[in-house]
Amino acid sequence: MGTQKVALVVGASRGIGQQIAIDLAKNGYAVVVAAKSTTDDKDKNTALFPPDPNSSGSTINTVAREIQEAGGEATALPVDVRDPSSIETLVARTVETYGRLDALVYNAGAVWWASVEDTPLKRFRLMQQVNVEGLYAAVQAALPHLKKGKDKQQGGGDGRIIVVSPPIYSRFFRGKTGYAMGKVGMSVLTKGLAMDFERQGLKNMSITSLWPAVAIESAATQKLERTDPSTARDLRKATIFSDAVLAVLRAPIATANGLLALDEDFLRSESGGHVTDFSRYALVPGTAPRRIMPKRLPDLTVEEQEDEGTRINSAAPGKAKL
Repeated sequence: MGTQKVALVVGASRGIGQQIAIDLAKNGYAVVVAAKSTTDDKDKNTALFPPDPNSSGSTINTVAREIQEAGGEATALPVDVRDPSSIETLVARTVETYGRLDALVYNAGAVWWASVEDTPLKRFRLMQQVNVEGLYAAVQAALPHLKKGKDKQQGGGDGRIIVVSPPIYSRFFRGKTGYAMGKVGMSVLTKGLAMDFERQGLKNMSITSLWPAVAIESAATQKLERTDPSTARDLRKATIFSDAVLAVLRAPIATANGLLALDEDFLRSESGGHVTDFSRYALVPGTAPRRIMPKRLPDLTVEEQEDEGTRINSAAPGKAKL
C-alpha cells in the first residue's frame, strides 16, 4: 500500500466536482475522476484546453489531463451512478489502481425544481436513482476499503466521506419537493451513518454533508447570466466549495462526523481555519453575493437522543426479519 492518499470524486467532470478534483490533487491526493461524461482519444489534442469547466467540453478525461499536466496524479474512470454494478466496478478499479481509498466525495446529482404536480414520476425516479440510490451504492461499495485505512501501521489513515447535500430545514422543500426528498435523504444518510460509526467504535471514520451558503457558478447559472448579466453579482466561484472540502478533510473526525455544514460557515469556524475574508470567492470582483441559506439552522436532536429503546438488527444471523 502506497503512502499517497487517494480520493474518489464521483460527479467530477465539471463545475464543483471538477474544482474539488483539481484542488485535491494540488493538495497531494491521487484523484480518481469519475462521471458519465468522457472524451474520445481522438479529441484529446483539442486546441481548447482546458475547456470551460461548466461546459459539455469538460469531461473526466479533460479534468484528469489538467491535473496530470499540472504535475498531479489522476485517473479518469467512467461511471453510471444509476447502475450499482457500475459503481462497484468503479470502486474496485480505484483500489486496483492505487491500492487504497481514503476519501469518497459524492457530487453526482440530478436536478428538477418544480411543484409536485409539475414533477413527472420519471423525473422523480431519476433524481432518487442519481441522488439517493447512487450515494447509498457508492458508500456501501467504498466502506470496506475506507475502513481498511484504520490500520495506520499499514500506511493507512482516516476514512472520510463527503456528500454534497444540504442541512435539513423546511424552507428547502418549497417549490422543489421531489428534488428535496432526495437531497434531504442524502443528509439523513450522513446523520445515520455517522451514528453507525459511533456505535461501532470506528473512531477513524467520518461522513459529512456540505452545501453552498451562496449560489456557485454552474452551467445552470451561466444560462441565467446570459439572459440577465446582473445575476453574476450574486455568485461565487467553485473554489470556495473545494476549499471547504479540504478543510473538512483536515478537521478532527469528531468534528466532521455527522456534520451538515455550509461551506462559508465551516470555513469561518475554528476547524475550517477562521476564514473571515470571502471577497476572493466573488465571481464579480468587489461584489458581496447574497446568502441564500438561513443564518441559523434547526437542531435535529431531541431530549431523548441517547435512548434507542430496544435495539433491533435485521441483519444479525438467526434474528427474525421485520
